[in-house]
Amino acid sequence: MNAASLKTAMVFAAGLGARMRPITDTLPKPLVKVGGRTLIDHCLDRLAENGVERAIVNVHWHADQIETHLAGRKAPRIVISDERAKLLDQGGGIKRALPAIGKDPFLLCNTDAFWIEGPRSNIARLAAAFDSDQMDVALLVAAAAGAVGVDWPGDFTMTRDGRLEARASRHVAPFVYTGVGIIRPELIENEAADVFRLAPFFHAAAARGRLFGVRLDGLWLHVGRPETIAEAEIAIQRSIL
Repeated sequence: MNAASLKTAMVFAAGLGARMRPITDTLPKPLVKVGGRTLIDHCLDRLAENGVERAIVNVHWHADQIETHLAGRKAPRIVISDERAKLLDQGGGIKRALPAIGKDPFLLCNTDAFWIEGPRSNIARLAAAFDSDQMDVALLVAAAAGAVGVDWPGDFTMTRDGRLEARASRHVAPFVYTGVGIIRPELIENEAADVFRLAPFFHAAAARGRLFGVRLDGLWLHVGRPETIAEAEIAIQRSIL
């Protein structure tokens, strides 16, 4: 697969942003600014740069603010998936949006993380690595050591051929999920529940040997708490000096 064939992305913007309080008491987390630009625009800019034509954005917490902010966005084209009535979690959010997503593999993008690019687009690298014959999911992962804002013991280990395995309980894993991935929609479509998490689908794919990772080239920035805003801005400033 190449980046040009990835036309659709699911952008997660519905969460409560509880760890970002008190900022998120009155402002949805995707509209928090880092380096003078909102988190959701950092995400959408990357998608637009890689030719993604349509971003399905789910909304719940302070949904009106997000819709107003995105109304003037030209690229990618924004499709709102309304979760005002009930927060569906990421898996449920995808299921709700499947009619708009279609049958082809699509991008996932969280809005609380972004990165400073290396010499080549990381989304393009992820797309080039995705092989539907052997993969159900491909995730962009970053080395936990050196990343900004990582305050947990990692998510995955990686084999030499790129397969990801979930971190064992009470262990530390060297790689963290960046919030960006490619997934086949058929993994979700037969789920009976309306509200469900996405991570178990990653772990099930790993158990089948069909979860792969691409290591991020550049610096990953996770903005999960108010104090990490300043850390991320310092990292951005250093990158352009």
